[in-house]
Amino acid sequence: MELILKEDVKGVGYKNDIINVKPGFGRNFLIPRKLAELATPGTKKSREELLKQVQHKQEKIKKDAVEIAAKIGDSILEIRAKAGETGKIFGSITAIQIADSLKKLGVDVDRKKVHIAQDIKELGQYTVELDLHKEVQHKVTINIVAD
Repeated sequence: MELILKEDVKGVGYKNDIINVKPGFGRNFLIPRKLAELATPGTKKSREELLKQVQHKQEKIKKDAVEIAAKIGDSILEIRAKAGETGKIFGSITAIQIADSLKKLGVDVDRKKVHIAQDIKELGQYTVELDLHKEVQHKVTINIVAD
C-alpha cells in the first residue's frame, strides 16, 4: 500500500515522504490517526507542488540569513555593563542584551538564535555564534566594557 506521510513517524519516514507499507498497518494505524493519506495521482501532484513552495520559502529564508551575516560582517559589538573593581560583572551578559546591541547595528536577530558558549561574567572580548539558518551560522565578537 502506497501512502504519503502527513507527519514524521519514527521508524517509518518523514513528513511528505511516499512510503510502501503493509495494507493492515496503513488502514488500521496510519490513516485513522491522520498520520498518512493514500498516494493517489492527485495527492502525489499536490505533494509535489507543496514541496516546491516549501523549497522556495526555504531558499528565501536562507538568502535573508546570508544577507544578515554579510551586514554584520566582522563588526565588534560593544556592550556596557556594571562591573566591580576586579572586572567582574554584576550578573552576566544574556542573549537579550546581545540581540539588542545587534538591533542598534540595524540587524534584527531573535534572541533564541544567539548561542553563548560560556557564561560572560567578566569584562573583555568574547565570541558568540548566531544561528541564522540551519545552513548559515555567523560568529560575532562582543566587547564587554565597564559602565
